[in-house]
Amino acid sequence: MRFMMLLKASKSSEAGVMPTTELITEMGKYNEELIRAGVLIDCAGLQPSSKGARVRFSGKKRSVIDGPFTETKELLAGYWTIQVKSRAEAIEWARRCPHPHPGEDAELELRPLFETADFPDAPAEVVKQELEFRAKRKRR
Repeated sequence: MRFMMLLKASKSSEAGVMPTTELITEMGKYNEELIRAGVLIDCAGLQPSSKGARVRFSGKKRSVIDGPFTETKELLAGYWTIQVKSRAEAIEWARRCPHPHPGEDAELELRPLFETADFPDAPAEVVKQELEFRAKRKRR
């Protein structure tokens, strides 16, 4: 099972406050643990929403909204994609994460990713296309 661990933003991360050397070191050790366990697919920190944009869809119309965005509790500061055997294992990895926003409350949201098997009625050509896409992505 693949899961996204989504790190919610904080006032500090949205203000562009960089993590301390100590936190960077702790996160590096945590990421190394994920790698050694063979569960890490990808991870990254995200820059503040002030450097981002949103594209809103309304019918055929597209509009761009430049950051920053106001609701910090709805924003992300980083993510991990992991491959584990169960939801319980994903939760255990999330619990082991160093506190990402020292001095502030922090939250990691866990969300399973859809897998091909989640769509048993999908046409064979769609399943084949998805598997080929994943194989190409792994080669890069």
